Amino acid sequence: MESQIQRVREAFASGRSRPVKFRLQQLEALRRMVQEREKDILEALAADLCKSELNAYSQEVITILGELDLVLENLPEWVTAKPAQKNLLTMLDEAYVQPEPLGVVLIIGAWNYPFVLTIQPLIGAIAAGNAVIIKPSELSEKTAKILTELLPQYLDQDLYAVINGGVKETTELLKQRFDHILYTGSMAVGKIVMEAAAKHLTPVTLELGGKSPCYVDTDCDLDVACRRITWGKYMNCGQTCIAPDYILCEPSLQNQIVQKIKETLKEFYGENIKESPDYERIINLHHFKRILNLLEGQKIAFGGETDEATRYIAPTILTDVDPEAKVMQEEIFGPVLPIVSVKNADEAIKFINSREKPLAFYIFSHNNKLVRRMIDGTSSGGVTANDVIMHFTLSSLPFGGVGSSGMGAYHGKYSFDTFSHQRSCLLKSLKREGANKLRYPPNSQSKVDWAKFFLLKRFNKGKLALLLLAFLGLVVAVLAKTVLSSKP
Repeated sequence: MESQIQRVREAFASGRSRPVKFRLQQLEALRRMVQEREKDILEALAADLCKSELNAYSQEVITILGELDLVLENLPEWVTAKPAQKNLLTMLDEAYVQPEPLGVVLIIGAWNYPFVLTIQPLIGAIAAGNAVIIKPSELSEKTAKILTELLPQYLDQDLYAVINGGVKETTELLKQRFDHILYTGSMAVGKIVMEAAAKHLTPVTLELGGKSPCYVDTDCDLDVACRRITWGKYMNCGQTCIAPDYILCEPSLQNQIVQKIKETLKEFYGENIKESPDYERIINLHHFKRILNLLEGQKIAFGGETDEATRYIAPTILTDVDPEAKVMQEEIFGPVLPIVSVKNADEAIKFINSREKPLAFYIFSHNNKLVRRMIDGTSSGGVTANDVIMHFTLSSLPFGGVGSSGMGAYHGKYSFDTFSHQRSCLLKSLKREGANKLRYPPNSQSKVDWAKFFLLKRFNKGKLALLLLAFLGLVVAVLAKTVLSSKP
């Protein structure tokens, strides 16, 4: 493992990953991989999560192709140095901010969306000019295997390496020094990653999830709200980090929500949900039993059927849920939807703020003032009003958590920024030394006064133009006076 990482570090040190042309070539090769080996990728996702080809393509492959198109189109602009504002002391110098690669990046992927949550950050790391170690999740075994097979066929093998394994291998990997680590997964493992990174002062991006609340107001289109909530909650069998984890609503809405979600589930998956090609399975037996444990003692209003042999858990709705119940203490990450009653929006805000900050917050209401008030009154990684999940699909929005739901963000330009160092550059001349005497000893009050003028005075472009014009006028007047006084 150490030798493999050293090889990647040496490849980065060679400078091969820095030229924009090379980065674009690698990203184009990655796009070719997705297009040419689409069938193999979809088969791996089907084997790991029982995803149909259509679901796997729409939930994972489309996102990657869209991200690649965006980065390929905009990368030449993103890598360009940006001019920086100057003061009077530096007005004749060159000042700019130059994005530069961080170095060797470690990306630890997740099992619930094992393709997109591994490849999407990889796109940003390549775009920023880094070398990358990719660690797919061992729980999504088939997808990890196909990534290990395909990536070396399409990408530079020295700069981009895949390392597989379980807890033991990941633990050893985290002992190594990296220039940035991006991890997607649980809060518990996130703490381990951060602790390991701290030993090397390595910056981290952590995408950790949490219990994302969904408030349903009495003033909303309940049919539409429940259809969208049902889609987001039960997609991928509830194994989505930004799925609505639980519903907050007034008591009068609880039974209506249950009924409408039941109707929507029939519309989506048919009479026999277990036979639907659009309904996935729990990743493994450990998580299957973990979710069953959360159901103990709960009032099941709908669903609850299970089959251990196939890791099937039916879409389930819980009502009259005690806020202190086990199911409300950890992220569910499964097809179980608790409904918690609150008196009004203010109580919902207090409820949300009494808990850890979530990765996402969803609000359903026709009342725009209420939506704004709930956004202003809470904190979360992201917010979507009158829908769920969809903010993830917009590359112009940063995707990331806050507090215990994570730190840092990526997607689109934000991925490029996450994996780049914004380097401050000031290029001065060895000439014009007279102006620099203001900062040299011995000091004096007049020097301080001049320094205050040059460093603290703020001019907009109009004022600066007038100042220069006045200065030029003064120079002309002095020259004219000198010429006239020199005449016989």
